[in-house]
Amino acid sequence: MRRFWQVATTAGLFAGYSGYYLCRSNLAVATPLIIKEFGSQGIDKETMGQIASAGVIAYAVGKVAGGMVGDAVGGKRVFVFGMVASVLATAAFGLGGGLAVFMAAWVFNRAVQSMGWGGLVKIAANWFSYRHYGRVMALLSLSFLFGDIVAKLWLGQFIRWGFDWRELFFIAAATLLALAAVCAWAVRNNPESMGFEPPEANPNTLLKDDEPEAAVLASQVLRTYFRSLPFLLLLALSFGLTAVREAFNFWLPTYLVEVADLSEGAASQFSSLYPIFGMASILLAGVLSDTALRGKRGLLILLGCLPLTAVLVLMTTDSTGQTLPLVLSSAVGLLLLGPYSFLAGAMSMDMGGRKGAATAAGLVDGVGYLGGTLSLVSQRFNVNEWL
Repeated sequence: MRRFWQVATTAGLFAGYSGYYLCRSNLAVATPLIIKEFGSQGIDKETMGQIASAGVIAYAVGKVAGGMVGDAVGGKRVFVFGMVASVLATAAFGLGGGLAVFMAAWVFNRAVQSMGWGGLVKIAANWFSYRHYGRVMALLSLSFLFGDIVAKLWLGQFIRWGFDWRELFFIAAATLLALAAVCAWAVRNNPESMGFEPPEANPNTLLKDDEPEAAVLASQVLRTYFRSLPFLLLLALSFGLTAVREAFNFWLPTYLVEVADLSEGAASQFSSLYPIFGMASILLAGVLSDTALRGKRGLLILLGCLPLTAVLVLMTTDSTGQTLPLVLSSAVGLLLLGPYSFLAGAMSMDMGGRKGAATAAGLVDGVGYLGGTLSLVSQRFNVNEWL
């Protein structure tokens, strides 16, 4: 039975976090329809970009707060609460009729959605031995790529059937609510709640796993983390790698248009090679870090970042033809996304253990999204000069 609930909890976490993207990717899908309806009221692409940017800031701040709350009250509570609160925010956006409501609803939505990953990390740390963190988190890390793809396919089909943007938001909210109900049943906070023994604890965690959870105060956790050089290095890595990731997420289609001379449609399609190779990288990195490297994930990050640097330098050189830009951008996905997935996943669990994994993941992700936001704000549109 332990194995059953372990699998059920993992499946629930994967489905639930994928479902979060129904109420996150919906704005990107619906934006052309919203602009079409409200363009005469001044809601244009720039305005929608401001709404999205404000949401990213709320998401980054919420990551830190959500992680601390997750460690304090339990991962399942914040994971399911974030889903239900996102449903309410999405419905409020769908009922809105102006910039003020859209902005408030979206900022609130992204703030509560930030609880999802910290809750997921907390639950996974509770259920699995530290010897399996890499593999487990590799699987769960695929949920954000899978969820984005499925959300756009699911919601896009309703647009093709003639549904308007408000109906699209209500459909996203209803689907996420159904998934929240499934997670409320399938996900279990820890094995002890089911009468099972806790998993093997990491002897090198920064927090003592044998200390009563209620005794671990947020201030104590923060002091421990910020006095740790390895954790500070983890924050620095998150800042840098997230900046690269967000830059590629946003600018890759434009790069392929300008450098590879692809059409806009072809660039959009070929840019999918980056996440596809990234998914393979995440799975491979997770397995290797647990098996061949026996938890030495920092070595795998080094082995990824050294050739990644060379690839980025090559992308600054002049090239002719389409093959080289496609190969190089695919190589970035292969070398970047596997090591990136460790930061707010397995390595946060390694350092935080069962007591502080959610806080560690929240801090790492929060700093990372700060780097990602700054990387986008600092860009000037000449992609050749940027690269």
